[in-house]
Amino acid sequence: MKRKALSMVLASAMTLSMITGCGGNKADTATTNDATDATQSTETTEQTESTDATAETTEEAAAPTADVASEGEHELSVYAWDENFNIPALRAAEKAYQTVDPEFKLNIITQSGSTDVEQAVTLAAAAGDFSTLPDIVLFQDHYIQKFVADYPDAWVDIDDAGIDWSNLGAEKISYSTIGGKHYGAPVDNGTAIFAYRTDILEECGYSLADVTGISWDRWLEIAKDVHDKTGKALLSMDHSGDDLPYMMLQAEGESQWTDNTTPNLVGNEKFKKIIEVIVQGANDGSIILANSWSEYTDQTIQGDQVAGVMNGNWIIPTIEQVADNSGKWAITTLPTIDGGKEGYAANGGSSLYVTANCTKPELAKAFLAYTFGGGDGAIATYDAALTDGGVITTCISAGKSEVYSKGVDYFNGQAIYADIVEMGANVPVIQQSDFHYNLRTLVNTLITNVQNGNDIDSEIQAAQEQLEFEIAGSQN
Repeated sequence: MKRKALSMVLASAMTLSMITGCGGNKADTATTNDATDATQSTETTEQTESTDATAETTEEAAAPTADVASEGEHELSVYAWDENFNIPALRAAEKAYQTVDPEFKLNIITQSGSTDVEQAVTLAAAAGDFSTLPDIVLFQDHYIQKFVADYPDAWVDIDDAGIDWSNLGAEKISYSTIGGKHYGAPVDNGTAIFAYRTDILEECGYSLADVTGISWDRWLEIAKDVHDKTGKALLSMDHSGDDLPYMMLQAEGESQWTDNTTPNLVGNEKFKKIIEVIVQGANDGSIILANSWSEYTDQTIQGDQVAGVMNGNWIIPTIEQVADNSGKWAITTLPTIDGGKEGYAANGGSSLYVTANCTKPELAKAFLAYTFGGGDGAIATYDAALTDGGVITTCISAGKSEVYSKGVDYFNGQAIYADIVEMGANVPVIQQSDFHYNLRTLVNTLITNVQNGNDIDSEIQAAQEQLEFEIAGSQN
């Protein structure tokens, strides 16, 4: 384990956790109902611990902890969060594994958010004592590589779990493949969709085919026409945590990074073009850049201000909250800069990791392989996870079940879940970085400044220089 001062370790963990993700904090999401809460992706729910919540941890009860030492030989413990999303998936996996081990028990220890999990690992590593950790933790994809790099002794790889890795989305497992070894079993599918109100498109003279496989320039033309005729935007995003540039660039097979610590903004013509598209769409009224997560979900989507939604597929239940729009939506892929092909991207997600405190690593590996890893229990696991929690698999074989192949009434009978799994298999693997959220914050500012009339090249240069400064500072 890399040795660091405890104060520095805690500061690092808190900084990571306080950066806003796809969604907002608890105050933002409190106004939505339970069904809407269930829609938030792993990356959305991972961010429910806001700055205020972090500051108040000394005044609140400590997060619940595991007691691995008292477990039976057929028991495993796991830290997870979100009773409406990933915890139903874990319960489904427990039930599936009980078909081969009737005595098996999965002790699910609910955390308030991913912050609790990150801090548990950080504190254990800083103390050099992993006995406080459970057997398995749910961990968000964008952070795991940094945590494995910083605390290699905290984890057990699952290379020998007997998982057919080719049966899992390549982009998804790229996060948890570190140093040539597999560390995580994926839980959810973060594949991005572009959902459209087909009735609005038809009213304006377009069909779903007209917005599939097109260029962003053509999309801007259609979007402006739709806005001019109906007053509705064709896309919105929470600009306080704007993931549009990331997804749009990934659909090009490109990254905002050349390696983990080297940003790829200056001189990146595709990145520049994407910023220009977003700014033009925002200025035309065809893209709404909302000021918060709740404004994005409650006002732009559920408030019927948009005829299109592009995000991780976990946004689907948010769309479905407007009962009057049932049968009016359909999903497709993303536009690309040049057009002539369909764009694929992903946004958000988490996986399950075995900790160094696991006293039964073979049981943990067998459980993960049988369920989330695509084994014989994968279909039962993911059918129930989809039904009970809206969790979509990244496992290709599990996505071919009857449950996944059923048409969804809200989306006019389209078998959207099977389509999403197929789309996920095409998401390109791109360079990721531990500083993903630092960059996102700076790109948000960049977009705002360009909207306000600043020179785009100067703003890109400033963003890259600031990012390089922050990276250098973190390495001192």
